[in-house]
Amino acid sequence: MEQLILSLQYPFVRYALVVGTLIALCSSLLGVTLVLKRFSFIGDGLSHVAFGALAIASVLRMTNQMLLILPITILSAVLLLRSGQKARIKGDAALAMISVAALAFGYLIMNIFSASSNLSGDVCSTLFGSTSILTLTEADVVMCAGLSAAVIVLFVLLYNRIFAVTFDEDFAKAEGIRTDLMNLIIAVVIAVIIVVAMSLVGALLISALVVFPALSAMRLFRSFRSVTVCAAVISVFCALLGMVISIIAGTPVGSTIVAVDTAAFAVCCGIEKIR
Repeated sequence: MEQLILSLQYPFVRYALVVGTLIALCSSLLGVTLVLKRFSFIGDGLSHVAFGALAIASVLRMTNQMLLILPITILSAVLLLRSGQKARIKGDAALAMISVAALAFGYLIMNIFSASSNLSGDVCSTLFGSTSILTLTEADVVMCAGLSAAVIVLFVLLYNRIFAVTFDEDFAKAEGIRTDLMNLIIAVVIAVIIVVAMSLVGALLISALVVFPALSAMRLFRSFRSVTVCAAVISVFCALLGMVISIIAGTPVGSTIVAVDTAAFAVCCGIEKIR
């Protein structure tokens, strides 16, 4: 406890706690929708796309890598969510193809063109999250706070439409809801969350923030509203607990958060069986 209190005196530790909490909250809100629409793997796929875009941005020596990473990730999310039963390549196949190709090409580009003296460390940090919490700046916190606020406002304002699109798109169309626009908004929001979350948990662990809280909440509740609220609470709690454990034990932040999420899911499964 003394070590935790001492660590909280440093700004970068507080930055990590704020950013982690906001990312966990935002990812859990849309996570329920993605799980119910059977697009649980989209977080992992899009994170690989973001890794490939990051590799290109690094080779081009871009000062603001978001200018390349975000548009490419958003475009990939739109294409994946729009690939339906009428597409020649089905949604899951397209996701697997884009995911593996982006990861492979990203690593290949970094190996061929990167001038870094610690390439393996850079790749490991990008894929599994930073091994420390020293990388977050005040600018990261401000950007994350702004994006998180936009995500939460959009979710609250469009809650009823997201609910309708999640369960029955045909019914939503009959009610006059523009389902294509809603899917586009969901795709853009998910892409934004994934790009921001890469700095905390890494490209290979992002899907855990999206999927685990939703699945845990579904073990305890049945209504969409209750599951969404419970998922948000579980996600924030696990993120904070994971970061605290990481600070005290010196473990990697991303891996620790995912481990706590996994433990929370096991606990929720146990509670479901007892009831």
